[in-house]
Amino acid sequence: MIEKILEKRILILDGAMGTMIQRFSLDENDFRGDRFKNHDCDLKGNNDLLSITRPDVISSIHEEYLIAGADIIETNTFSSTSIAQEDYNLSSIVYDLNFQSAQLAKKVAIKHSTKNKPRFVAGSIGPTNRTASISPDVENPAFRTITFDQLKNSYKEQAIGLIDGKVDLLLVETVFDTLNCKAALFAIEEAFEDSGKRLPIMVSGTITDESGRTLSGQTAEAFLTSISHIPLLSIGFNCALGASSMSQYVKVLSDNAPFFISAFPNAGLPNEMGEYDQSPKGMALQIEDYMKRDIVNIVGGCCGTTPDHIKAFSSLAQNYKPRVRPTIKKEMRLSGLESVTINSDSNFINIGERTNVTGSIKFKKLIKESNYEDALDVALNQVEGGAQAIDINMDDGMLDGKECMVDFINLVASDPDISRVPVVVDSSKWEIIEEGLKCLQGKGIVNSISLKEGEDEFIKQAKLIQKYGAAVVVMAFDEEGQAVNYSDKIRICERAYNILTKKVGFPSEDIIFDPNILTVATGIEEHNNYAVDFFRATKWIKDNLPHAKVSGGVSNVSFSFRGNNIVREAMHSSFLFHAINNGLDMGIVNAGMIEVYEEIPKDLLKGVEDVLLNSDNLATERLLALAEKIKGKGKERKEDLAWREKSVEERLSYSLVKGNMSFIDVDVEEARSKFNKPIEVIEGPLMDGMNIVGDLFGSGKMFLPQVVKSARVMKKAVAILTPFIEKGKGKAATAGKVLLATVKGDVHDIGKNIVAVVMGCNNYEIIDLGVMVSSDKILSEAEKNKVDVIGLSGLITPSLDEMIYVAEEMERKKLDIPLIIGGATTSKIHTAVKLNDKYSKPIVHAIDASKSVGVLANLLSKESKTYCKEIDKEYNEIKESYLKRKSKKTYLTIEDARKNKLSTKWNERQITRPKNLGVTTTDHDINEIREFIDWTPFFYTWEMKKKFPKILNDKKYGEQATKLFKDANDMLDKINKFNWLKLKSVVGFWKANSVEDDIVLLDSKNNIVETFCTLRQQTAKASFNQALSDLIAPKETGIEDYIGAYVCTAADGVGDPIKEFEKNLDDYSVILFKAVADRLAEGLTEYMHLKVRKEIWGYAKNESFSNEDLIREKYIGIRPAPGYTACPDHTEKLKIFKLLNAERNVGVSLTENMAMTPNSSVSGYYFSHPMSRYFSVGKVQDDQIKDYAKRKKMSINEAEKWLRSNI
Repeated sequence: MIEKILEKRILILDGAMGTMIQRFSLDENDFRGDRFKNHDCDLKGNNDLLSITRPDVISSIHEEYLIAGADIIETNTFSSTSIAQEDYNLSSIVYDLNFQSAQLAKKVAIKHSTKNKPRFVAGSIGPTNRTASISPDVENPAFRTITFDQLKNSYKEQAIGLIDGKVDLLLVETVFDTLNCKAALFAIEEAFEDSGKRLPIMVSGTITDESGRTLSGQTAEAFLTSISHIPLLSIGFNCALGASSMSQYVKVLSDNAPFFISAFPNAGLPNEMGEYDQSPKGMALQIEDYMKRDIVNIVGGCCGTTPDHIKAFSSLAQNYKPRVRPTIKKEMRLSGLESVTINSDSNFINIGERTNVTGSIKFKKLIKESNYEDALDVALNQVEGGAQAIDINMDDGMLDGKECMVDFINLVASDPDISRVPVVVDSSKWEIIEEGLKCLQGKGIVNSISLKEGEDEFIKQAKLIQKYGAAVVVMAFDEEGQAVNYSDKIRICERAYNILTKKVGFPSEDIIFDPNILTVATGIEEHNNYAVDFFRATKWIKDNLPHAKVSGGVSNVSFSFRGNNIVREAMHSSFLFHAINNGLDMGIVNAGMIEVYEEIPKDLLKGVEDVLLNSDNLATERLLALAEKIKGKGKERKEDLAWREKSVEERLSYSLVKGNMSFIDVDVEEARSKFNKPIEVIEGPLMDGMNIVGDLFGSGKMFLPQVVKSARVMKKAVAILTPFIEKGKGKAATAGKVLLATVKGDVHDIGKNIVAVVMGCNNYEIIDLGVMVSSDKILSEAEKNKVDVIGLSGLITPSLDEMIYVAEEMERKKLDIPLIIGGATTSKIHTAVKLNDKYSKPIVHAIDASKSVGVLANLLSKESKTYCKEIDKEYNEIKESYLKRKSKKTYLTIEDARKNKLSTKWNERQITRPKNLGVTTTDHDINEIREFIDWTPFFYTWEMKKKFPKILNDKKYGEQATKLFKDANDMLDKINKFNWLKLKSVVGFWKANSVEDDIVLLDSKNNIVETFCTLRQQTAKASFNQALSDLIAPKETGIEDYIGAYVCTAADGVGDPIKEFEKNLDDYSVILFKAVADRLAEGLTEYMHLKVRKEIWGYAKNESFSNEDLIREKYIGIRPAPGYTACPDHTEKLKIFKLLNAERNVGVSLTENMAMTPNSSVSGYYFSHPMSRYFSVGKVQDDQIKDYAKRKKMSINEAEKWLRSNI
């Protein structure tokens, strides 16, 4: 019925429910009513509950909107899912909540319905307060607070309540994450199947800002593509934007959707008080523009709109005809964050094959090592190399395929450069495919299903793929096996096509056939025609199976020549040439293994094509003979000087980006003669080039040694220009004066020193105050030296609070100096959320050394005001977005968390007593520690983010990394020769037992000598909620257990090498020395842990691991450090240092913020429990903070200070 009406006129949806409820000024009693009078938590704000406790209020609002002219009213159920109602402990009433709300709205709608103007009730289904595509934990992008199945079950419960309550249609609205929406649609389909009823479905997404994307990153067109597998009544947008801003995105849907289009924007944008104040008349004028342009079928209002707004829209709608739904051409449409259309005009679609454990040894090794960061680089390289989709396969007997598939797809979703393209979920196991589909917010491809297990299973899987919203690859297999010849290929493909299109109703444009690319030149005669049969089958499919696509794994064809990449590349190129000419649409291809067809040597091309086209029986022998001759040959490269033909501005930029000194003199001189003033050369093309360098470095496309080369080119260019600048101004010119400092309580400065070097090379005057610098000194020195910018650095989490204090002091003193924030613990989000509102002048986060140069240039440029306004706007948006999307996890009380602790059968565990209880101090030889150094973090310090030793042979970093590694080892030799550092360790062991979340240490007479306080995970989880105390036998067991503690350091030795380096202006050696010292301290810590496990404690006497295995922590036992994820309270270090008398024994002390000095030091605990693993405590709740403060004998405020990052 409603479809026929929509074809005739524009329908009006109601306006905001929340805005209207606010007018009633309801209190807690209104929300409780009689039914919830004694409920255990506050209910005010749970608007949906009013359908039960104050139905009169909700009915009157419905009535007002209907009187105003609304054709469709929404039920008061935006948050009526079990997930959203968890916040109020009301998950158990969800069915009743939806049923009652539906009945209430239906009753009012019937009252106002007439024959000429029937009224409809839309069951409102909101997005919940969780997101399936985004991790709330920036340190763990694969983490999700909710699963697809949890969302589906919650949505299904809501849908059933609404259907039973007699709604006329269902509205999935305010979609900020398309995966949530897909779960809702899946749930609704299940509810329809269970109930035997089918209702029209409306979907309305939310474009979060004028970037034109949803919160989860999709464009409007990608959003449409991702959910078009469901026959929707309408699709549209609501919330977040006003009508004017939303218009362009509604137009995108109108142009591309086969459904009706809805729009219900906010009443403008919120004012400074967060209120919506656009008048009905003003908003109606903007809505009228939608109607004039024929882009809508349904209009209404969201936040801030009232019956007056709806009345204005209703009056206008009578004057306009509705949009006519366009006829959309049948074409394959896929999506990641962006949409991809594949049609006859498309070029060949290259599907990246390297994220497949069955096809890439490198990728498989990375996944097995859980090295997902480098594995993600493989995916990024595929996309940057031209892949328009990426194939992900985790089929390996030594992997948990489902878990790996979920983790990796979630990680891919966290990287917009990768997730912009569609994902191909590839597995031979259906359960892995299904888990992968549950992670895709876009429309991907399943690779693959077949008739191998019979028609029933084939149909079952196809129906589920359609319900998840994906295209499908169908392999040419049936019950009799794999199709190897032409006739079998076309027979199986035709049968599968007919089943899919006629029995399943699968869209023909979403079917992709893989007729099996098989290996040729094997020496077996039956294989000679494999390529020809594939070409012929491809052409037949394209001619006879309308809209179907053809794909295949191209590398299969050349397996006979593994090890000879020249021949393989030629075979792939030639195969693709002929396959594409016969209709091949896409293929799983390694772009790096394809030669340009026209550039294949003629003799090799003939040999390859004789084999592929099966020209004669001797073709294989000829190619094998030719392959032996050309094995190992490579391509010659000549320097390309075409860039010298470009403008001088472009040449300068090129020289800076490439670090090319060859032509800088002549180009700078040419630029100086071209510009009016020498300084304009610096401010113009040179700074433009450095900004490009900064962007490339920030996006990971350049690395630090390259940036230093760029900076040297810049420094030389500035040196050439300086005499002319001095002549014009009478004094030496610098780009600006910058004060740098590591904040009070923090002794880490390697990163800050790198920043100082890069800034100095870019002609900035640097005043480096060093480490442990108080706020007073920072500000007094800044004023004294009249600096242009202050830069703050910090590594440990307490430094974040110190930075906030510095910003507050700058505000109190009314300083007008821009502030740059940097360091490992800092982030743009933290700066936007915690710092930006503390200081009214510019405050900017610089992610790394190169970015800081671009930030400085912008802060000190003529356009600084515009830049600062843009930054402030960006940070305010970040803060608003952060607060808006911050998902509320489900937490347990501390008592319930303790009940779910790690369980150990203590009476069955064999506990080893350390050889000697008490404290032992040892000096160490550098030579015995050297082999225990983990060099990977060393290269990370230089922002070369690849694992050692692979980095030495890496195409991107190899040359520079090898030089750097040699310099580091030379520095190690000097440290050893001149005794610049002394390696010392102090360890101690004590009897111990746990008492709830505390660990008590006992002396020989069982007197308590110390108590370590631990924190427990409170996130609701299926396994357990762990605290470190779980690893020690509880006191009540009567079992004697043990714990250890340690401090290891690379302490000051003979002389002061840093002072000498600084005297000689050798910044490189200063940074190198400190980085090597840091590695020595960590290597000593690893060495001591080995000694503890095998000898000193001796609980793992027989272990035998390589250094690489030690780095991967394959051993039994852990050595967690206070201040890190398993024990985030830095003040627990005080107890370790007291027990070990660390300052006297090894010369290590603690600052007031608990940083160790010297900073090349490591401290922590030793645990021997066989189930011990490193873990993260995560967020702790008020009840645990209160309990922890009491156990620590500190105030709650002090406890919160030290646990700020966990609150």
